[in-house]
Amino acid sequence: MMRLHHVQVSCPPGAESGARRFYAEGLGMTEVAKPVALAARGGCWFRAYDDRGAVAAEIHVGVEDPFMPARKAHPALLLNDEGELETVGARLEELGFEVDWTERHTFEGHQRFHTRDAAGNRVEVLSPR
Repeated sequence: MMRLHHVQVSCPPGAESGARRFYAEGLGMTEVAKPVALAARGGCWFRAYDDRGAVAAEIHVGVEDPFMPARKAHPALLLNDEGELETVGARLEELGFEVDWTERHTFEGHQRFHTRDAAGNRVEVLSPR
């Protein structure tokens, strides 16, 4: 059996505060400590948990120099329902992140929006219809 453990995105050196604003404040993920052996590299890690407390999603933000944001490749994070999707979209907008709903109904069985984290990496957020 194979499962996805985490997705890594990048940020430029010193941009961890923007990552925290987007992934923790905006998406509501929990920042977790990086292992000691990796902490000196910079970056930060985030997790989302399901109703039982199990890890449901994990994003690692790594420092890359030179940095170039992922414009097409992206993590897609699945929320429980439309209400949660609306809430997260509004929270991101309140924090100053652009939320693009133009493809909301273009993925069968789901509704979604696209956004970009503080470093400019594309992120998709979706929920079942």
